[in-house]
Amino acid sequence: MRYVDIDDVRLHVRTDGDPARPCIVLSNSLGTDLSMWDPQAAVLARDYHVVRYDTRGHGLSGRRSGRNTAPVTLDRLGSDVVGLLDALEIQRAHFCGISMGGMIGQWLGIHAPQRLDKLVLANTAARIGTHEGWTARAAQVRAGGMDGVADGAAARWFTPAFGARSPGLVEAMLVRLREQDPQGYAACCDALAQADLRADIAAIRCPTLVIAGRADPVTTVADARMLAETIANAALAEVDASHISNIEAEHPFSEHLRRFLAA
Repeated sequence: MRYVDIDDVRLHVRTDGDPARPCIVLSNSLGTDLSMWDPQAAVLARDYHVVRYDTRGHGLSGRRSGRNTAPVTLDRLGSDVVGLLDALEIQRAHFCGISMGGMIGQWLGIHAPQRLDKLVLANTAARIGTHEGWTARAAQVRAGGMDGVADGAAARWFTPAFGARSPGLVEAMLVRLREQDPQGYAACCDALAQADLRADIAAIRCPTLVIAGRADPVTTVADARMLAETIANAALAEVDASHISNIEAEHPFSEHLRRFLAA
């Protein structure tokens, strides 16, 4: 565990595996932290240098005191990753992001292609939700904290069958969500309210794998198919899961990821 200072943020970072091996960066979804990638990190660390970080406003990452605090945007979230690679002296890396992390991955593919080898976009879209929806959620958590969002998260994140099968795991995820900083979460909602890459993703040229959850109500298979059909060098894989598919469909997700990176 370590911290990396980038511009106005101090990112909480964890690395696993041999730094001499090819690097893969894992980027979390809204309302989670780097621990969501524990299953994949355990598998990938055998062959890769695995870098995980808490997205700004999440987990143990936070704003640096005394620094200018510009609004959070998708540009800022993407630039954080470039700064992280610079700080760790990593010239190129694979990148896997889920949901919000997948939008960050798209931004990197468009604006920093020279830093990417392969790109994995999981449970994401070129445009997630609506401006009005994200603005309302940001206002909700600023006014009332995380409980209101957490109360409905399980239904968005996991299928009922998985909730019945793994109630302890689901509850642990909800506890982490309730512990997130409301201001940091809301700032990322503001970023998502503005983020729309539909006109830009055709510029992505690196090999790309799009992973969709067949039961995902947030970013649907149709959203994933749009990404895969618009990005020139992209393939689509579906798993039996809802929105947090790397946890609900841990083994199929990890296998798709492993095979894609090794190809």
